[in-house]
Amino acid sequence: MKAIISDIHSNLEALQAVLEDIKKQNVDEIYCLGDVVGYGPNPRECIDLVMKCKMVLLGNHDQGAMFDPEGFNKPAEQAIFWTREQLESPGESRQTRERRWEFLAERPRSYRENGMLFVHGSARNPLNEYVFPEDIYNQRKMERIFALVEKYCFQGHTHVPGIFTEQLPEDLYQFTSPEEIDYVHQLDERKTLCNVGSVGQPRDGDWRACYILLEGATLRYRRVEYDIETTIKKIYAIPELENFLGDRLRDGR
Repeated sequence: MKAIISDIHSNLEALQAVLEDIKKQNVDEIYCLGDVVGYGPNPRECIDLVMKCKMVLLGNHDQGAMFDPEGFNKPAEQAIFWTREQLESPGESRQTRERRWEFLAERPRSYRENGMLFVHGSARNPLNEYVFPEDIYNQRKMERIFALVEKYCFQGHTHVPGIFTEQLPEDLYQFTSPEEIDYVHQLDERKTLCNVGSVGQPRDGDWRACYILLEGATLRYRRVEYDIETTIKKIYAIPELENFLGDRLRDGR
């Protein structure tokens, strides 16, 4: 069994709660689809924890911490600059700092395994392209993305969990949320895109951390409660992180 996590965004409390939940699920391997850092108050601790995963991809916020962030709004940009300062903290050994930077620098943008593609964004743009539920009405976009998928693609970035399926020969596309499928989906012969959802900053109106379990052809969404108020207080206490980055956690937005 695999656990697939994504978009932790330096939310240590959410990540710890998810890892505890994973321990109870008889999981063999953990895959992370990127954005370990950004927005939240604990980038160093979150990087240290995901280093234990079997596979970790590069997210756009992870890249932004290493280079100048492109296309970020002001709060996200400020958070990335603050994150960079934390990773350069003189309070830790040079060896520890270098280990984290090297880990981020070595992250791949995509990973393939047994007909499955893992990306942060999309099959077309592994780092930066969003695939939103409403994109099922953008036939040109969906055709181009699905054409690059051999069978199944697992992706993060949107923070909105759900399943996209290709409906042939009608050339239509369907999106179903975890609630609509009772949190379980059976992979079949159809090409499928899976939005994994976000551990540290869900945006589907549900504040709980989200990840998936994959066992054979069975995909299960998990929602995990965590100590959200502790995370919010940490954000409030850091001037470089705008308060709304904490407030939005309560609303799952």
